[in-house]
Amino acid sequence: MKEKPEIRILTSAADLQMYDEWIKTHPQGNLWQSLEWKKYQEALGREVRIYGCFDGACPERSRRAQHDTTHSAILASALVVIDKTTGGFSTWDIPRGPIGQQTDRLLAQVIHDAKKDKCMAIYCSPLDTSSLEELQASTRDSERCEQSPATRIIDLTKSEEEILAQMHQKGRYNIKVATKNGVTVEHSTDMNAMYTLLKGTGNRDGFGIHAKSHYVRFVEHLDNSFMLMALHDKKPIAGLIGVTWNGMGFYYYGASDHTQRNLMAPYLLQWEAMNYCKEQGCTQYDLLGIAPTGASADHPWSGISEFKSKFGGTVITYPPEQEIILKPMMRTMLKVKRKILG
Repeated sequence: MKEKPEIRILTSAADLQMYDEWIKTHPQGNLWQSLEWKKYQEALGREVRIYGCFDGACPERSRRAQHDTTHSAILASALVVIDKTTGGFSTWDIPRGPIGQQTDRLLAQVIHDAKKDKCMAIYCSPLDTSSLEELQASTRDSERCEQSPATRIIDLTKSEEEILAQMHQKGRYNIKVATKNGVTVEHSTDMNAMYTLLKGTGNRDGFGIHAKSHYVRFVEHLDNSFMLMALHDKKPIAGLIGVTWNGMGFYYYGASDHTQRNLMAPYLLQWEAMNYCKEQGCTQYDLLGIAPTGASADHPWSGISEFKSKFGGTVITYPPEQEIILKPMMRTMLKVKRKILG
């Protein structure tokens, strides 16, 4: 008789080493399910659990796996970020996960534990949604806009000339404009300048930004993160925060001084970020978030999508994030409170 898969929370150094190898070699492995992301989320004050589903519950196999990570029998995994709120209630988030086979079993365990932890809702955004089929009755498309519904990926294995050639003509032109106008780009640690730019951009474009400490923790606690600053006459006029992970470069946050928009600094920033990621051995550069094809003009990411389209690349569309509602009444009350009080 075939043994049932063993599901447990990974905490030991050996288990986490095994998981790190698994997530960095699995075709669906990604930044948001990585140990690097775990470290960053914990720096933000959130609890993070990593669930692993193993091939059988044989004690001998489990003991062997703790000492021999070359014979990992992980079938599926889920990195869960737990965000506590008023009254000890919480939401659980599995960004770009779960990953692997038999994730339905894994999700069943996560749901079981979440119910005991006063969880109002679980959010998950797996690249493969087949694991959600048995849960279909209790899932629905999320109303949040946390995980991008689509993105643009730039192939960094091409030469610089080829990368420029595949861009929209306006993108190449604006990079040249910035250079001709004397804009320079350098690595920076000046978070005060970056935050000033972020506040200005948020006010101008009508979107909320995090507290400055959020961005500080990103660059200080997310391994291989970086910040670039575009300068004109030695004055910061645009900034970019990104990260590299497992051969991928990611553009995460960007901001600019609207009064200096004619200098086209954001275009040069993106170009220099691509070059930096390429130097770090990355084969792809992820522009991270665009509105999906066919989205209305009022989609939250429609404006930034137009900017990112100038850099070319391949458009990738993701399945919509799913929400598993566990405490509908509490979830509704919290949404109303946040709408009233902000």
